[in-house]
Amino acid sequence: RSPIFWRVDENCNMAARVEKLILDLFDIEAVKFGDFTLKSGIQSPIYFDLRVIVSYPAIMNEVAELLWEATEASGSTFSTVCGVPYTALPLATLMSAHHNVPMLIRRKEAKDYGTKKMIEGKFEQGSKCLIVEDVVTSGSSVKETAEALESVGLVITDAVVLMDREQGGKQKLKEAGISLQCICGTSQLLQILRKHDKIPESVAEQVRDFIRNNSFLPRDEALPVIKKAKKSLSYGERSDLCQHPVAKQLFSIMDRKKTNLAVSADLCNTTQILQLADQVGPHICLLKTHVDILDDFSLEFVQSLTELANKHEFLIFEDRKFADIGSTVQRQYQRGLYQIVDWAHLVNAHALPGSGVLEGLKQVGQDKQRACLLIAEMSSKGNLATGEYTKATVKMAEEHKDFVVGFISQSQLSQDATLLHMTPGVQLQQSGDSLGQQYVTPREAVVSRKADIIIVGRGVYKDPDPASAAQKYQTAGFQAYQHRLST
Repeated sequence: RSPIFWRVDENCNMAARVEKLILDLFDIEAVKFGDFTLKSGIQSPIYFDLRVIVSYPAIMNEVAELLWEATEASGSTFSTVCGVPYTALPLATLMSAHHNVPMLIRRKEAKDYGTKKMIEGKFEQGSKCLIVEDVVTSGSSVKETAEALESVGLVITDAVVLMDREQGGKQKLKEAGISLQCICGTSQLLQILRKHDKIPESVAEQVRDFIRNNSFLPRDEALPVIKKAKKSLSYGERSDLCQHPVAKQLFSIMDRKKTNLAVSADLCNTTQILQLADQVGPHICLLKTHVDILDDFSLEFVQSLTELANKHEFLIFEDRKFADIGSTVQRQYQRGLYQIVDWAHLVNAHALPGSGVLEGLKQVGQDKQRACLLIAEMSSKGNLATGEYTKATVKMAEEHKDFVVGFISQSQLSQDATLLHMTPGVQLQQSGDSLGQQYVTPREAVVSRKADIIIVGRGVYKDPDPASAAQKYQTAGFQAYQHRLST
């Protein structure tokens, strides 16, 4: 085996290697905590997205080697290996190449041309094949692969998996005559992450509770899964999960100040904005600006605004809506009259230009610990940010979490607990205006649509007493959030 592909510290024991691997998987977000819909339709507070490891060769090599060593330690014998399609295929490939064991490929669908085989590769009937998997929940994917291999005359007695969710899959496979070896179970994973303060105890307990109440019991395939009401994570718990400093800071402010209110300062005079910021500052987590509508913008203005943000503990969000090619938005962000990157914690962008818009912004914003929101949905009547466009925007955000921390949206679009959903067009009374703006109430936005932050403009800055108005929205928004947590 070539050392170019694999190298292991001989002094590093298995337990220490598994611990390091779990921390690495957490860091690359192959393990996520939040509210996720599994293949079975069950809502889970933990999700394993191990497809991402293909982008981290050292981690993928370590996983493959640990799988091999677990198999060797079990004493199982086999002539070939086969990865469950598709995430386990590269793992099986590395095991095959590093240890000179032939590999087979199971197709999910037969080709309608050529040999039309479901199993590709050379093998002898009656020989044993080892199944390789990334995650086991009920064991159904391993069983499906076993059935496909057995249909062409192979014998299946063993499987190896990186992560056992500990929901009964191992026992069900044993009933089917398949012995499952695993590198790590959910319980051990939670212990490791708690040991290193990667997740709060409340999150760990929520996962343990889910596992206890959602087991695929052996000997009774028809028994329904026990479903238990899921608990929403608090802003503080979500802050603990965040790795991006802006998202972590914002959730922390929301939790500490007991506010999910962002005020949109759609005013054309800097003196008015500074006055408004000072009045509403104690009640908000975020102040949204539109500097390109200001008649008297100056760098002295943003210095004063920054001082108010520090005084009242809120972040500044410049609603720039970048929507051009990467090189252009980069200049718009960094240069020109406004020099936005120097003072705005957050900006937003349309997904329309593709990922280049994020790459351009990221190149100047990341070193300054800035962040971006993607505009996935809008509150104006007849807007085109719907359907497939919205889905593509969510996918883009989840692929750029080193810079994107959430969405401007009208509903919860992602189950990732570290991504924020900010909903504009909020007023205490549901209404609309003559230009197509459609308003929803704080309760509708936070409880029904699961917004994390409500954005209010005219409802605050047009009120004769903006501070009092902001306090009312703060109370309404946070009470709606507390109701969501309790249900």
